Amino acid sequence: MLIKLNLLEKEDLNKIVEWNANKSADDLLQWAGPIYEYPLTHAQIENYFLNEVKKDNSNIFVYKIQLVSTDKVIGTIELREIDEKNKTGKVCRFLIGEEGIRGRGIGAEVLKEVLRIGFKDLKFEKITLAVFDFNKSAIKCYENVGFRKVKFTENARMTVNENWNLYEMAILKDEWNTKR
Repeated sequence: MLIKLNLLEKEDLNKIVEWNANKSADDLLQWAGPIYEYPLTHAQIENYFLNEVKKDNSNIFVYKIQLVSTDKVIGTIELREIDEKNKTGKVCRFLIGEEGIRGRGIGAEVLKEVLRIGFKDLKFEKITLAVFDFNKSAIKCYENVGFRKVKFTENARMTVNENWNLYEMAILKDEWNTKR
C-alpha cells in the first residue's frame, strides 16, 4: 500500500489552502461544490472544519491522504453519513492536491481504503458520490473500484461561463464484497 488515511487535523488545513492557491473559481467548485467561496481562505476551511467536522456527534469524516513512505500529506477525502436509517454514506471533496502524484493509481487506492472504512467500520450499506460528466479520469477511477452511474442531472451547477452536468454514482456493500 502506497497511502494511508488518517483523520485530518487542524494543523493540516493550510495544505488545502496551498493546493487551491493558483486555481480558478471553477476548480474550487469542481472539488468542493458550493460549500466555499472563491478564493478559498484559511478562515473558510477552518470554519467548516471546526463547526461541521469537529462538532459533537458529527457524521462527517475528513481524512488526510498520506504517503506511507514519507508521511507527506498529498490530499484529502471526505466520507459522511447522508442517510442514517438506510446506512448510506457519501464520498465528497476528494482531492489529490499534489499534482505530480496524480495519474499513478493513488486515487483508486484511496477510494478502496475509504470504501473499506465505510463498509467495515461505519457499517454503511451503500456509498455514493457525485462527479461532473466532463471529469473523465475521475469517472474511470470510480468505475474501476466498483462505482456505477445511477443518476444523471443536466445543468446541475451553473458557473460563470457554462452549466455542468453531474453523475451520481454508487456502490452497494454486496457489490464491494464481490469486487474485493
